[in-house]
Amino acid sequence: MDIGWTNNRRVYDCDLHLDIINGKIWVQQNMTEMQIGQALIDKGVPKEDIVLGFQAPYVREYSGFAIT
Repeated sequence: MDIGWTNNRRVYDCDLHLDIINGKIWVQQNMTEMQIGQALIDKGVPKEDIVLGFQAPYVREYSGFAIT
């Protein structure tokens, strides 16, 4: 995460953003090399409880993860 000020401009850059919404883990952003969806599965989280929120809803149905 990069937070602060540069040349009188606010800097806020989040590399990894996860939310819990209605009991599901939403991956909102992943700018890391880690495949966070797979890492969550490896820790025991079912695929149907992970939403790839950075993907358009019409694409999610092909991801193997939850749609919403």
